[in-house]
Amino acid sequence: MVEKRRIGDSTIEVAPVALGGNVFDWTADEAASFAVLDAFVEAGGNMIDTADVYSAWAPGNAGGESEALIGRWLKRDPSKRDKVILATKVGMVNGLAPEEIVRAANASLQRLGIERIDLYYQHKDDEKVPLEQSLEAFQRLREEGKIRTVGLSNFTSARIDEAFAVVERLGITAPVALQPWYNLVERQRFEDELQGTARRHKLGVFPYVGLASGFLTGKYRSRDDLGKSQRGERVRGYLEGNGADVLEALDQVSRETGAALATISLAWLMAQPTIVAPIASATSVEQLEQITAAMDLKLTPEQIGRLDAASASMEQAA
Repeated sequence: MVEKRRIGDSTIEVAPVALGGNVFDWTADEAASFAVLDAFVEAGGNMIDTADVYSAWAPGNAGGESEALIGRWLKRDPSKRDKVILATKVGMVNGLAPEEIVRAANASLQRLGIERIDLYYQHKDDEKVPLEQSLEAFQRLREEGKIRTVGLSNFTSARIDEAFAVVERLGITAPVALQPWYNLVERQRFEDELQGTARRHKLGVFPYVGLASGFLTGKYRSRDDLGKSQRGERVRGYLEGNGADVLEALDQVSRETGAALATISLAWLMAQPTIVAPIASATSVEQLEQITAAMDLKLTPEQIGRLDAASASMEQAA
């Protein structure tokens, strides 16, 4: 039986790994995406994370492709809707003006083919729009039954505090989730302030880039490896300093557990305070198996300590 974790103060419980939808109908076509989604649910996963902007960056795409694919998957087997928690986001491109939030939410609901979004994020802070306005727009969507809970993504600690002050002042529903950039080789940007802020406000945390664009799978061990995929150039910086030490620590734990490096990296994230579930994407069922295996891998305190030490020394070197 897969462990379930509650999202903040909400009643929603999810498996400790979330499936990222950023690759759907982009680097994973419909057949591959459907196979990954089916296998994820069969393995006990239930949290699917997407956004209205996925995958606008791909040639010929306008955004919404991932949501639309998930909608087709649900339409193929409507019984799956009761088995999954769907999270999506608004505001990355067109900001968080109230009218844009309403328009985008309705468009996401239509693409997904559902009546209510389980977790709806402000994808990134929009300082041009007062938090009172954007949070009140989310509150109206919740009162209309179009969203279930609220999340914040890519917010600073100070702005999270401000959001909660607004919530208390207005007497509206508080966010329950936070989505930050966090992984084994990039710890400071979350641990320095955001982790404490999440704990203070009882936010359930869903880290993205949990595998450091593939670096923590062990795929990229030298500059010669950077051409292995479209994401290769993104990991160049991880090869500097003590990046090799982090991979060596992962290799040691892999020899001890028999688990893949990706599995261990996600299990390390799952063991960190405030984390509900790291988000990871897969373009094949074979990749997915390494992700879902993390739900069953319990690292020992000594193994976690070794990974901590290797990654801390990397950040000091940087």
